[in-house]
Amino acid sequence: MELNKYQEEAAKTAFYEHDDVAYCALGITGEGGEIADHVKKMLRDDEGKLTEERKQSLKKELGDVLWYIARMAGKLGYTLDDIAEANLEKIKDRLKRNVQHGSGDNR
Repeated sequence: MELNKYQEEAAKTAFYEHDDVAYCALGITGEGGEIADHVKKMLRDDEGKLTEERKQSLKKELGDVLWYIARMAGKLGYTLDDIAEANLEKIKDRLKRNVQHGSGDNR
C-alpha cells in the first residue's frame, strides 16, 4: 500500500472528538509504550527470543503507531510521503557529514 493512500484511508476511520495534534502525539507515545512492553516481555518471558506470537503483536502495535503518525501528519498539513522524504534527506545528510551519532536534532 502506498503511504499517502494509507493516510487517506486512516482519515476515514478517525472518529474521536479530540482528534488533534495533542491527541495524536499522546497516541504515538502510548502505542510506543506498548511496543516497549512487548519487547520487555520478550526479554522476560520468551528468553529474549522473538516468537511468532510476539512478532504478530508488534506488527499490530506498529500499525497503531502508523495510524497516529498518519493522522498527526495530516493535522500538520503533511502527507506521509512528505514525512518519509524529509526523514530520508535528513538521515542521508547526517551520513554524508558523518554526524549520525550523537544527540540533538540539528547535528
